[in-house]
Amino acid sequence: MARVISVANQKGGVGKTTTAINLAAALAASELNVLLIDSDPQGNSTTGVGVEKTGELKILYDVLLQQAAISDVIVETQYEGLALLPADQNLVATNLDLVDAQGREGRLRTALDSVKQNYSYVIIDSPPALDLLTLNALTASDSVLIPIQCEFFALEGISQLVDTVDRVKEAFNPSLEIEGVLLTMYDDRTNLTKQVEADLREFFGKEVFKTVVPRSIRLAEAPSFGKTILAYDPRSRGAEAYIQLAKEILANDQRRRSKSAQGARERSIRASS
Repeated sequence: MARVISVANQKGGVGKTTTAINLAAALAASELNVLLIDSDPQGNSTTGVGVEKTGELKILYDVLLQQAAISDVIVETQYEGLALLPADQNLVATNLDLVDAQGREGRLRTALDSVKQNYSYVIIDSPPALDLLTLNALTASDSVLIPIQCEFFALEGISQLVDTVDRVKEAFNPSLEIEGVLLTMYDDRTNLTKQVEADLREFFGKEVFKTVVPRSIRLAEAPSFGKTILAYDPRSRGAEAYIQLAKEILANDQRRRSKSAQGARERSIRASS
């Protein structure tokens, strides 16, 4: 059964879509089946993996409005093991069209239940807003990955996102957790970057990934060619960073599973004694 990870931050320009695309690609490169969900009306994750937005293309909107089955909307990408649930500008209507719908915050979770068994990971690229699309993503997720740019105002607004995660846990998804905080656009030549990193690691502790994503022209260029960084420049620092991030997530997931299995064994022993 897939682990569902939302990539979310209501602040724009922090590398959210870049992270969603390239983390999904790196996981797929590890010979896993991965579904990338574009939940941003800008549709940048869709074009970023080389899928053309045409009038005939069904999108996440059709799934959330229950006008199409999710299995009929998912498309295969040019990358082995990586599938996509696409989006375009029409997705923006979701917030209006579902405003009075019953169970509106759980539409994506319900749809995913029918296909989760086909994937090891589902990565959701959320919009830069705390709206109904983000709420659907968080309600459907096991965890949320928070990319944060290494800049002066990095911590500003992050408390709002953490508060939103807590509210979603309380109201809709009690198992939701923080997957980790990812430092993006990292430039170790500046004192500001080092200071921001120190502040974030002090604030979030072990929730900050060891992996950092460097500021990179190659990372910025790749989406304009409809390619992931692993396909565009596999030897770049950006490609190496996302490969390391995928390894870190896989290792964390393995530890989580081992801990869960150990707890189950201990409960079984106590029950039988």
